[in-house]
This record gives sequence, C-alpha cells and structure tokens, in this order.
Amino acid sequence: MARGILFLISAPSGAGKTSLVNALLEASGEVSARLCVSVSHTTREKRPGEEDGRNYHFVNVEEFRKMEAESAFLEHAEVFGNLYGTSKNWVEERLADGWDVILEIDWQGAAQIQSLLPSAVSIFILPPSLESLCERLTHRGQDKPEVIEQRMAAAVNEMSHFDQADYLIFNEVFETALEDLKAVIRSARLSWAHQTDVHGELLKELIEG
Repeated sequence: MARGILFLISAPSGAGKTSLVNALLEASGEVSARLCVSVSHTTREKRPGEEDGRNYHFVNVEEFRKMEAESAFLEHAEVFGNLYGTSKNWVEERLADGWDVILEIDWQGAAQIQSLLPSAVSIFILPPSLESLCERLTHRGQDKPEVIEQRMAAAVNEMSHFDQADYLIFNEVFETALEDLKAVIRSARLSWAHQTDVHGELLKELIEG
C-alpha cells in the first residue's frame, strides 16, 4: 500500500481552521476518503463541548514532560503557556497504513516537522482582514478582553510566517475556502512523487512497454 501524505494546516486563532477541517472530513466523495486528523496532546484545560481523545488528549504537565523525555512527540511547542505535542508513533502508523493525515498545527510545529519530513504539504489559512479576525475571536464568548488582545497580537505574529507554507487559503467565504482546501488535497495526491508511489507498477509497464 502506498504511503499516505502528511498535511500541515496552520492558521491564527479565529481564522476558521478547525471548522474547515471538520467540514472537509464530513464531506462526501474521494477527497475525504482515507483522510484523518491527528489528535494532539495538550496541557490546557478543556473548553465547553470538547472531548478527551476527540479534540485533544488532555494530560497534565507531568505526563506531557514524561512523553517529551521519551521522544514520543513528532513536534511539541508551548502556546499561551500551554504545552502541545503530536504523537510520533500514531502519525507514522497511519501514514504507513496509507492514510493521509492532517495536523492542525502552529507555524513553529510545522517548521519542526518540515525539517524532519520535507515531503509534508503545508497549508496556511488566513482571514480576509484583521477586523474580521477580531470579530470572530470576540464572538466566541470564551475569552476575556485581555486574552483576546493577546490572541490578536499572537495572530499577527503567526501570520507573518505565511511564506513558509506551500499553499495559502483566504477564508473569506467559507464554502469557497473549503473547495480550495479540497483542491490542495487533490493536487498533493496528483503530485509526481505520490502518483509514482501509488502507480509504480503501472508506470513501469507503460514505460517498458
């Protein structure tokens, strides 16, 4: 079985990254087939509606540091005082089984992974404006004004690293952004490297006659 593709999706908080990924997974058709999302480990508190093992693996700092010491993470980072990490074994097993894996990840984590796995495809989701981003963060109703101010400052810093991504998607109209995301998945699956992996025997037959 051909090895899966690793997709790294980054975005500032409030740009709609998680909503787009969820809609992508729920979509019918070939794009969502053999596609899954890695569930990260984190030390932050659960938000209303979140479930352990579905949104994140919620662990305490001691557990996280133990995994870090055992080199269990493909990447890890500290964001807003909380620790986040991606399980190395889980990702490797899914890719080896032919699954395409999505990592929702900040630019630091994406950079770490790209240095280890240059074949990973990186995608950056951007808002149509700073005003709309601030509006989205405010309407969540989950954070205090000072936290929103911190998140806006972090968003500007996050967005300054857009040039490290392979693809940029502006989430102005959700449906359009979703179709753009599907197009990137299709494009990566049609790349020379992946098609050679999937159809190696056929290509050999076509060339050799």
